[in-house]
Amino acid sequence: MTIEEIIKATSPLPLPRRTVLNIMYTQNAMSEKFHEILKPYDLSGEQYNVLRILRGQKGNPANMSTLQERMVAKSSNTTRLIDKLLLKELVTREVCPANRRKMEILITAKGLGLLAELDPQVDAHENRYGKNLSDDELIQLNTLLEKFRTYSSK
Repeated sequence: MTIEEIIKATSPLPLPRRTVLNIMYTQNAMSEKFHEILKPYDLSGEQYNVLRILRGQKGNPANMSTLQERMVAKSSNTTRLIDKLLLKELVTREVCPANRRKMEILITAKGLGLLAELDPQVDAHENRYGKNLSDDELIQLNTLLEKFRTYSSK
């Protein structure tokens, strides 16, 4: 189904608008399905992202700045996310011994276990979207999205 059919456009859309709407609609559809996976675990996409970042640290702590720069959604309130993950006992937060102004965040065994449980579901979710495209098409799509995302000020 075309984006024009989905939004019931009565006239043809200019190509840049059609492209932006297509990307936004696709992102929303993917997010909704992703949130369905996380909902039974009482986890938001942003909280999941933090847990994945911390797992990627391979046992090394991350500070708030590291988490913020690696987040997919840069506008997320990292402190609030960590507070919620602390309440769920998925992370720990300690004062850095070398710099008492800095907090060190680590994923707990419970957090790692949760990710291990979610991994197959998230992999299946991602693979469902990729299955209609060949590897070459997926590479091309990634290249085009990265190019598209580079905002030009000209």
